[in-house]
Amino acid sequence: MAYLLYTIAFFTLVCGTALYLTRARWLPLLPTTSHLYTQLPSSFRSDVEAGLHSTNFDLATNIESGDGRSGLDEEGKRAVQKIMRKQKVGFDEARRIFMEQRFKKGGINPDGTPRDPKFVSFS
Repeated sequence: MAYLLYTIAFFTLVCGTALYLTRARWLPLLPTTSHLYTQLPSSFRSDVEAGLHSTNFDLATNIESGDGRSGLDEEGKRAVQKIMRKQKVGFDEARRIFMEQRFKKGGINPDGTPRDPKFVSFS
């Protein structure tokens, strides 16, 4: 009986190690069950294909010039896409809402002035 338990334990250890060492090969083959995760674009071209552009926010110049940067920042992309999806608005409106939310968190009024009551401005 003890021999059987040792054999099963050894077999499990060998299989587990083999699966761990070869995970790069078989892990991408597993179906994804999460419908909440979507791969975000990683370049300006992908940003345009994902609908993250408009006539006011044109990324064509970046693409034509061969800009090698990674595109728009990940936090902003997720937030703007979420606003577009939930509120069913276009990119410009979603970007405006996102920036107003960001300003509000930072203590800035929509017109760009600080909300700090001690703020004094000399124009």
